[in-house]
Amino acid sequence: MEHKIITIGRQFGSGGHDIAEKLSQELGIPMYDRILVNKTAIKLGLTEGTVEEVDESIYNTFRSAYRYNGLAPHHVSLNDCTFQAQKEIIQNLAKKGPCIIVGRCADYILRDYSQIIHIFICASKNDRIHRIMERYGISKKEAELCIKRTDNRRRHYYETYTDHKWGSIETYQLLLNISNLGIPPTLNLIKHIYTDSLLLTCSTTP
Repeated sequence: MEHKIITIGRQFGSGGHDIAEKLSQELGIPMYDRILVNKTAIKLGLTEGTVEEVDESIYNTFRSAYRYNGLAPHHVSLNDCTFQAQKEIIQNLAKKGPCIIVGRCADYILRDYSQIIHIFICASKNDRIHRIMERYGISKKEAELCIKRTDNRRRHYYETYTDHKWGSIETYQLLLNISNLGIPPTLNLIKHIYTDSLLLTCSTTP
């Protein structure tokens, strides 16, 4: 595959989505995050709300127990159907051209692609709390709870469907702390790596 792809894992509130969005604009390539929920819902013939409840999550007990009988065998859970559908969507998007894919085990799904950069975005707890409070207009206590729940959800989802540890130094090519680097230097670093094809031949598969 000649074109290049960036996958971005992220802690909740770290600014990973914002980084991906800015990279998309500056590199002139599409970014897929929330739209993956829409594409998955269409593929499975479900509402976005239904898919969103299990998106990057296997904690929702009601949805986990729900059996989807539309486009999958009756013994397959909605969680597994969603993962499989997103896997196929991500693989197809990767074949079409250069892009940025956020979360949803994209680094694992595309682990055999050579022209790819796997990045994990993190930040200090205080910065994450502040960002979530500001974005959603909630209290510090509520922000802390959202961060804890969302990180646990993403971690459990990722480690359930992959052979890797979420956020581990052994899983990604780059772990970038936004609190230490700042957003502009982080963007410049990723763009430099992307443009100069650095790290693209390195494998993250053990």
